[in-house]
Amino acid sequence: MLWNTLLLALREIRRNVMRSFLTVLGIVIGVASVITMVTLGNGATQHVTTQIASMGSNLLMVTPGRRMGPGQQGMAPAFKGEDAQAIAREIGSVSAVAPVSTGAATAIFGNENWSTSVTGTTSEFIALRNMALDSGRNFTTSEAHAGAAVCIVGQTVREKLFGSQDPVGQRIRLGSLSFQVIGLLAAKGQSMGQDQDDLVIVPLRTFQRRISGNQDVRLIQVSVRDGASTEKAQQDIRLLLRDRRRLAAGEEDNFQVMDTKEISTMLTGATQVLTGLLGAVAAVSLVVGGIGIMNIMLVSVTERTREIGTRLAIGAMEREVLLQFLVEAVALSSLGGLFGILLGLGASFGLKSVLQVPFVFDPGIAIIAFLFSAAVGVVFGYFPALKAARLDPIDALRHE
Repeated sequence: MLWNTLLLALREIRRNVMRSFLTVLGIVIGVASVITMVTLGNGATQHVTTQIASMGSNLLMVTPGRRMGPGQQGMAPAFKGEDAQAIAREIGSVSAVAPVSTGAATAIFGNENWSTSVTGTTSEFIALRNMALDSGRNFTTSEAHAGAAVCIVGQTVREKLFGSQDPVGQRIRLGSLSFQVIGLLAAKGQSMGQDQDDLVIVPLRTFQRRISGNQDVRLIQVSVRDGASTEKAQQDIRLLLRDRRRLAAGEEDNFQVMDTKEISTMLTGATQVLTGLLGAVAAVSLVVGGIGIMNIMLVSVTERTREIGTRLAIGAMEREVLLQFLVEAVALSSLGGLFGILLGLGASFGLKSVLQVPFVFDPGIAIIAFLFSAAVGVVFGYFPALKAARLDPIDALRHE
């Protein structure tokens, strides 16, 4: 009986294809929006997690200021190179420390020039950030201590200035200063919207003396030894820096020590909340689509009043008429859900390259969206079906 009812419902849908399509359009758009939002949100979450993991394992970021962001950092005194040296010397659980200062400069080679980021740091920076040299070498200790005019360039800088040439051994100018290129970094790609290959690395002392003109260090990156507790290392660094910055007991830290895992958790949490909100907004259109189905089903009941009266007159039960219209409403909304899933997957696949996030399809969300669309059919199709089932056969047969 149910199978015959389903075939009857599909026949009615096929008889008015255009009207059926317009009826379920709201469901299609709602399901497609939910699938697209959740798929892209999952991709963004995975992208953030992957990019932060690529920064290095067991990595701590020590920054001046009470929180991340330009407002508080600008109010707190910057670190000095001696702070990084003290962390490396006095915290036993630390395996590598890299003080970092950054600035912008125009790199010039021959007739080519390119505006890029200049990072002043130590030789530990490359290994600590999971970078690798494609050719050439890292700074020597003597070059770092002497503030030598040497540099390591990223792949983007190499491409913009040298084309296909090997830059190692060449000389470039950063502003008015001449630097010898001693190394070329292997490509790392994009990270959180930034090109990790668009940089020039110089020794910290060189950066401070020749580019920034001050001794400020805006970031200290710390790698914790494998097996050591990052929480303990964070606490030890915090106590050391409080002492070096002469903070009194009860006075708030004017710096922060963050584990990259905390940063990952914070960013992915924000992404997931945003995805949930967008998905909820998109789900509202499913309700709107359900109202559309109810309206069309009411019209259909009016148009088929004589047909319903005939069925009731020859012995059809009320529950059979109710089931017929209910199945028709559920079939409409379910077909809308299926088309919505396909449309959402297609949109997600097309947008992933535009937004530069991976395609992360969650079958559970597709199943939930499909069941929700079917439930919309049950909820909004019940009233028209009940109205059809309760028609008086005599009045229905007199209907013009």
